[in-house]
Amino acid sequence: MNYQSSYEKGRMILKEAGVEDCVLDARLLLEAVCHSSFADLYSHPDRELTDSEETEYMALISRRAKRIPLAYILEEQEFMGLSFYVNENVLVPNQDTETLVEEALREISDGMTFMDLCTGSGCIGLSILNYTNDCKCVATDISDKAIEVARRNSDKLGLNDRFSIVKTDLFPQGEPVKYDMIISNPPYIPSGVIDGLAPEVKAGEPMLALDGGEDGLIFYRRIAEHAHEWLCRNGWLMMEIGYDQGESVPALLKEKGFNDIEVIKDLGGCDRVVRACLY
Repeated sequence: MNYQSSYEKGRMILKEAGVEDCVLDARLLLEAVCHSSFADLYSHPDRELTDSEETEYMALISRRAKRIPLAYILEEQEFMGLSFYVNENVLVPNQDTETLVEEALREISDGMTFMDLCTGSGCIGLSILNYTNDCKCVATDISDKAIEVARRNSDKLGLNDRFSIVKTDLFPQGEPVKYDMIISNPPYIPSGVIDGLAPEVKAGEPMLALDGGEDGLIFYRRIAEHAHEWLCRNGWLMMEIGYDQGESVPALLKEKGFNDIEVIKDLGGCDRVVRACLY
């Protein structure tokens, strides 16, 4: 089977499986198997795949047709212009989350220290470190497997000297240490909503990183309750939120004495980030 016919077969299988991005995904999987580029499909459509390439491509198409996220199949996702290793133990870094990193970069200065709660793949904290100088990040996660992914990304980006990870349920244990900023993308999807999510999300991504409790606010309450113990005076707390949490999360922060509370929208116009200062 040649390049063009393989691509068309893969595309049709994904289309029939209901994959919205079937055109793009079929091409990216073919490029991954053949170590080819976007131009090859058009310039060399008659190139014959080897038997092993054809077998591997159909196996990857089959996985994607089962609605396994493309990033998990390729074990890679771009975020903030960087390439991150991902697998089924962490959320796939989302472009909307770049809004959180961009807001953090507005306030963080070289040499500052910050915490990244619920770090997952480490994409948030590591991106901030990559675009600053001499900053240090303490990341936390409760999942051993997620921590393995974050450490792999830290090593990949050459940031091991500035990025450390603590296994814990949200905040580290022991005497609090003051940080200039706390940043987090915690689980925030209400438990009752999860069954209605896209197949790639509810069946592919780790439930531990999605489920925010009955009303989706359980982690925000905990962070709002204890963040002041870990923040320097005039320190910033920045968190990603769900599109419908632009009133409830700021209310929690106001109740706990935070100031300059602001909700930031993502590029799609949805509420995405809450930022607040601790005087």
